[in-house]
Amino acid sequence: MDVLGWLIFLVCLLASVMLHEAGHFFTAKRFGMKCPRFFVGFGPTLWSVQIGETEYGIKALPVGGFVEIEGMTSLDEVEEWDEPRSFRRAAGWKRIIVLSAGSVMHWLTAAVLIFGLALFIGVANDNVTQLGTVATCVPANEAALDNPNGTVCTSADAKSPAAVAGLKVNDTVTSFDGTPVSNWTELASAITKVKPGAPVSLTVVRDGKPLTLHTKLAEVPGHGSFFGIAPATVYQPQGVLGSIKYVGTGFNETVTGSFDALAQLPSAIPSLFSPDRASTSAGNLTSVVGAGRDVGEAVASPAGWQAKVSFILLLIASLNIFVGIFNMLPLLPMDGGHVAVVLWERTKARFFRLMGRPDPGPADYRKLIPLSFSIFLVLVAFGVMLMLADIINPVSIG
Repeated sequence: MDVLGWLIFLVCLLASVMLHEAGHFFTAKRFGMKCPRFFVGFGPTLWSVQIGETEYGIKALPVGGFVEIEGMTSLDEVEEWDEPRSFRRAAGWKRIIVLSAGSVMHWLTAAVLIFGLALFIGVANDNVTQLGTVATCVPANEAALDNPNGTVCTSADAKSPAAVAGLKVNDTVTSFDGTPVSNWTELASAITKVKPGAPVSLTVVRDGKPLTLHTKLAEVPGHGSFFGIAPATVYQPQGVLGSIKYVGTGFNETVTGSFDALAQLPSAIPSLFSPDRASTSAGNLTSVVGAGRDVGEAVASPAGWQAKVSFILLLIASLNIFVGIFNMLPLLPMDGGHVAVVLWERTKARFFRLMGRPDPGPADYRKLIPLSFSIFLVLVAFGVMLMLADIINPVSIG
């Protein structure tokens, strides 16, 4: 199942990359720019077909893709008759749209995924009185209570009050000790009001029928009253308006988290290989290796299909939002860096026009190569370091 999860992740990653390139391709074509090639993958060509002036195809290494647009920079050689249709000769606003279209496609992809998740699968809601867990025994202490997955019940252990009452997973509690409850907050509050050893009655709905059950609360040393239940995670489909609102919430949380992660980079890097990485800001950083492993763990987990699909869709959506933002940072060789160059060209042209001088033309990318290459090396080095950290010192989603 881990392998299946990895395959799912890699397919989603490749699809995201190709949608990014498709954004550049279709906007460039719309503005009349010449696009000789549009390929999935890199390396030797496995298959291709010529449609019009564009060659579409698949290459041997499915690790990305590319679109070739004539005359992206002043360094590109373009045939004289193709120069009027080159990228560098287009109006500044057209070039900015083409450059930004890749990130826009990432954001549209994320919006569609989040919207579809909310509309068709639903949003997780664990503030319900439907039971997802019924403890078998009473934990020996507070540490065991905080780590229920590590608690192994034996015949010598006292049964939990929930087990004594005969509660079952998927029961819905409607009242506790005479107090009606409609959400988990009300139920938890009603439970905390009862002292250990005190008898209680509760009403549940099971298979559509009400049942009244009886038990006594237990006590966990260092904690207090213990009943032994946890809420189920119920997925509630949203309407169209609710789904749109959920998209806004998802974008807000991811954008805020993305900028927080970028701001914490200096302090996070030293903790990438520390034993307590998960509890530091480095625990919020991951590479494609970490993301792929997370999807693999999710697919292999015993969680229900809704939880698995929701996790994968939200992870892919979050990655698309983050990549879209990161790609638009004003740093070469990313698209945002090229946008910054276009804005500089147009600002310079306007200044020259005010001075009565001719447009100086496209920026000389030869002067920008050292800066672009330096940033590229830094990004590659950081990416390799992050992948090594995810291999050597991984953070598990649990």
